[in-house]
Amino acid sequence: MSSGSETRRVVRVRGDAIEVADELVVEAPMEIRLGGESVAVVMRTPGQDEDLALGFALTEGIVSSPADVAEVDAVDSDRWELRLSDGVEVDPSGFQRNFYATSSCGVCGKASIDAIRVAGVRPAPGPAVGVDVLAGLPERLRAEQRLFDATGGLHAAALFDVDGSLSAVREDVGRHNAVDKVVGASARRVWPIPPRGLIVSGRISFEIVQKAAVAGIGLVCGVSAASSLAVDLAEEFGMTVIGFLRDPGFTLYCGPERVGGL
Repeated sequence: MSSGSETRRVVRVRGDAIEVADELVVEAPMEIRLGGESVAVVMRTPGQDEDLALGFALTEGIVSSPADVAEVDAVDSDRWELRLSDGVEVDPSGFQRNFYATSSCGVCGKASIDAIRVAGVRPAPGPAVGVDVLAGLPERLRAEQRLFDATGGLHAAALFDVDGSLSAVREDVGRHNAVDKVVGASARRVWPIPPRGLIVSGRISFEIVQKAAVAGIGLVCGVSAASSLAVDLAEEFGMTVIGFLRDPGFTLYCGPERVGGL
């Protein structure tokens, strides 16, 4: 398979016990460095690491624009260096984490609770997406989850247009990594990101809303629940949060102005 999965022998019990080959999603540490110093270690699925490093730098407020980063260089397969553009200065110590971030929780190990909230922006109005378009998003996202088909062990994130077409899709073992990858991929093409919605394959956490806010994304959808802190932050920044987006409907937590046809 790809570098994102590995084949292992497992015993599958479905009445009978049968030994079979199975594909497991790869979870491996990735160190993000700045000025030769480690900023963070994230547990991720290898692949699109440059997108992840750039997206992380943007959504964590390390840099304010892709233009601030001249290169994202591979030190080795699991270490990536953010090389800043001429005239851009950032103190790495202001962003260092005490411990690595696990694949399930992007904020674990941050130096302090104050470091969780980075400078978000109030997204522009829109896009106003119709109820029928929203209803079709989970199926469209699922159709793009090719590594999930092989392993059953990844999250996905995608940016979508008002007509429901997906402009960027990324998979990762960490839901917040998938968001960073999709932001990084989009930022390479255009910045600021045009009015888009974000859909994630799981729950909507505080950090996912935070990352969307920093990227200027006003509409965040998920197939599972949103947390109270995620909704609080979305309300603070004038965002729209939709959870439990699955047949036959969804839960609108805040921001009805971005949902057409209600």
